[in-house]
Amino acid sequence: MDLQKLFFEHLAPTSPFPFLLNIKSANGIYLEDIDGKKYMDLIAGIGVASVGHANPKIIEAVTAQIKNYGHVMVYGEYIQEPVVQLATNLAAALPDNLQTCYFVNSGAEANEAAIKLAKRVTGRSEIISFERAYHGNTMGAMSVSGNEVKKQAFRPLVPGVRFIPFNSIDDLKQISNQTAAVIIEPIQGDAGVIIPDKKFMKALRERCDETGAILIFDEIQTGMGRTGKLFAFEHFAVTPDILTLAKGLGGGLPIGAFISSKENMSLLARDPMLGHITTFGGNPVCCASALAALSIINQNNFLEEVETKGQLFESLLEHKNVVEIRRKGLMMAIELNSEEKVDRAIELAREEGVIIYWFLSTRNCFRISPPLTITTDEVIEASTRLQRVFERL
Repeated sequence: MDLQKLFFEHLAPTSPFPFLLNIKSANGIYLEDIDGKKYMDLIAGIGVASVGHANPKIIEAVTAQIKNYGHVMVYGEYIQEPVVQLATNLAAALPDNLQTCYFVNSGAEANEAAIKLAKRVTGRSEIISFERAYHGNTMGAMSVSGNEVKKQAFRPLVPGVRFIPFNSIDDLKQISNQTAAVIIEPIQGDAGVIIPDKKFMKALRERCDETGAILIFDEIQTGMGRTGKLFAFEHFAVTPDILTLAKGLGGGLPIGAFISSKENMSLLARDPMLGHITTFGGNPVCCASALAALSIINQNNFLEEVETKGQLFESLLEHKNVVEIRRKGLMMAIELNSEEKVDRAIELAREEGVIIYWFLSTRNCFRISPPLTITTDEVIEASTRLQRVFERL
């Protein structure tokens, strides 16, 4: 069977140039193709396989749950133990105003629903986002994302969205009593791992409090230990009104969530009833996987080791051809001095058996976001291979 031929014939494309690894298996940080070549996966499916591929605890949890039952009802109707337990465990790790979870299917849906909730809570319509933001690719999520090149062909988008500069305290005055929500990545991902000042984040929280605007933190990429804290907002001592999660939440399976206060979330159940509904949200198998992933991340010293391994990566990747490394935990952007060098680096890394990848919008950087379970020896080996790549640029 010619899978590549069938891939091009029957799967809708996302670009003219797919990566085209033909995957046979995956384990830990390694992918193996059908020819038996192994690759060190330094992107974890774009931050999804956060506790490694084929993690035994994930396999055990998923297998046990599917033997009991899989999908039995749409979200919100039946009491299902893994769903309730996941919500309970997340609430235990979150501040008092983030105690009620709504499970969905993806990060984009989580952000869409968060915006809906903010409009419902405030009765307002204006949404403020930030230049170079990325929040997903559905119509609403795209509307609050900053890449105009990606959006232009799909206009008109959702009205009432304005963009302000990231990390500019002066521009926060544009948030007003007409603003329903401000949506922000606490660390901008697609912009190339841009980390804001703590003063900016504190001023943002204060301005939203002054105006009554709902503050939404999109932690699709940064959440679940990626930055060395369970949630990135912990770095800034600022708490959002709504938190969105996905990617690493499911330990490799598809799940998203938006989380707020019980008072806020209860509004989705009335006027109108079923204010947000999802067939597959809170799938019990996905929730069982997420529970297992959370238990792994919550092990002693796990998060401290994420930061330690990130520091090691950063020190080992210094090179004359590297312009800058921006990093928090194991969320990294490696800046080179041209788009062409990034393309070349990704190609050469593949030859070296290492998978690195592009950012959608920031084409002079490549991303590194490996499974958080990567070992120190694997960090050293991956860095050695990448140093050979840098020498050939």
